[in-house]
Amino acid sequence: MTLFSGPVFEMAAEQFAAVADHLSIPEDERPRLLLPKRAIAVSVPIHKDDGRTHVFQGYRVQHHLTLGPTKGGTRFSPDLNIGEVAALAIWMSWKCALAGLPYGGAKGGVACDPLTLSRRELEAVTRRYMQEMIPFVGPQIDVMAPDMGTNEQTMAWFMDTYSMHQGNAVAEIVTGKPVAMGGTLGRSEATGRGVAFLVAEALKCCQLSASQCTAIVQGFGNVGRSTALILSNEMGLRVTGISDHTAAFYDAKGLPISQMAAYATQHGVLKGWSTEAETDPDTFLTLPCDVLVPAAVERVITGKNAAQLRCRILAEGANGPTTPEADRILDQRSNDLFIVPDILCNSGGVIVSYFEWVQDLQRLFWTEQEVRDRLQTILKTTFNAVINRAKVDQVSHRVAATAIGIERVRMGKQWRGLFP
Repeated sequence: MTLFSGPVFEMAAEQFAAVADHLSIPEDERPRLLLPKRAIAVSVPIHKDDGRTHVFQGYRVQHHLTLGPTKGGTRFSPDLNIGEVAALAIWMSWKCALAGLPYGGAKGGVACDPLTLSRRELEAVTRRYMQEMIPFVGPQIDVMAPDMGTNEQTMAWFMDTYSMHQGNAVAEIVTGKPVAMGGTLGRSEATGRGVAFLVAEALKCCQLSASQCTAIVQGFGNVGRSTALILSNEMGLRVTGISDHTAAFYDAKGLPISQMAAYATQHGVLKGWSTEAETDPDTFLTLPCDVLVPAAVERVITGKNAAQLRCRILAEGANGPTTPEADRILDQRSNDLFIVPDILCNSGGVIVSYFEWVQDLQRLFWTEQEVRDRLQTILKTTFNAVINRAKVDQVSHRVAATAIGIERVRMGKQWRGLFP
């Protein structure tokens, strides 16, 4: 029995169990590898603009601190729960270990809808949440980053709140900050740029030409938008489908991604951009394309639609977009479907967050080209390691990627031992 429950946590646990079986990890070792080291739940009371007091629920889960401080995003989402947060922290652990970063995984957030809050209310939620977290976070304990519903302004408020408590500026407490406050160049687009780079590597493996390929991107937040813009404007793919939580659009001739990005920036959502290109969101993922990028939320590729996917490459920009049931179906399609799993595909964000943390600690900052070059070096090395491991072990790319991450965490725990 644990305090964690829900479909997202159960999915993370099922994925872990499958890889643990593959690695022949003894049963008595598994709970220590899977269950989080620390889970924090806090009340976040604020004064609303109308004078009422409202209490939001906040969480932070730190999966392990074996290899270094924990690292992970902070999301503001109305349906957030402790099970989902724990699952995301677990995935972040495997992701960091896979990329060779000296971190354990973490995740946190507040169960709120930021779109319904005024700027003053949003700042109050942000600062009070960080105030409650101060006993449990720090540059060598747990370093926060943006996630769904948060951005560089959120990180600036986090940094200021923590710094006021310490009595001096502590830039390295968060990543994803504005560049003017110690953020790094290239961070805002890092996850999307990583997805696009790995799509390019997958295209090479599949012997496909980018200029002859089409792409569909689900989700038009920071990750989806950056990915779509880079695929279209820099790599030459024809992006035929784009969606967010309000609308879905498809045009086989290609969509004007820059124009759509400008509209979404101005209006906050895609809804209303066009009536001619609208399509059914329920069948959006099964539209024909060469590259499919789910970059929205968890569990969108399921046992019901997995067999209907009509893509050649599945590049998982979101965390946990594919359920274990769907994975079993997709495993039967390994000859015609190339999967770049989430803990590899969306790792660009945490890699560049690591670069930001290092720069803040050293007080020495890099050029944007240096950031991009270092990001691509790590991604290419990690991609090749996953592909080679999958071939040697004759397993899926997801199992191979997760196995590498779990092995590295397990090795760290074995070397450190169990205290006391």
